[in-house]
Amino acid sequence: MADSAHILVVDDEPEICSMLSDYLTHAGFRVSTAGEGGAMRQILEEEPVDLVILDINMPGEDGLSLARFLRANTRVGIVMLTAAGEVVDRIVGLEVGADDYIAKPVDLRELLARVRAVLRRLR
Repeated sequence: MADSAHILVVDDEPEICSMLSDYLTHAGFRVSTAGEGGAMRQILEEEPVDLVILDINMPGEDGLSLARFLRANTRVGIVMLTAAGEVVDRIVGLEVGADDYIAKPVDLRELLARVRAVLRRLR
């Protein structure tokens, strides 16, 4: 499988965005980052995105409402990557439309495997 998919990382922590961008770019993906919902929407309007890695706890609009927006208005894959790792958080994340849910901290190899799995299902 060619890893040429475009991934959008949405997280208010710049170091998380940078780390994920570097790792996923090295794995062959094209990666954009956004620190909040408005920036996410702008990127989605400007170019096609295949998968969004989305944090829940962000200032302003939270990741759950962003996931609802994505599911209602796009066909992108959604992977929630968040510190909110309780069972109820995972259930809510999946119920609002996430394709996968991973609690921080995450092993980057596991994240890559899950991203590839979601992309395979979408194709």
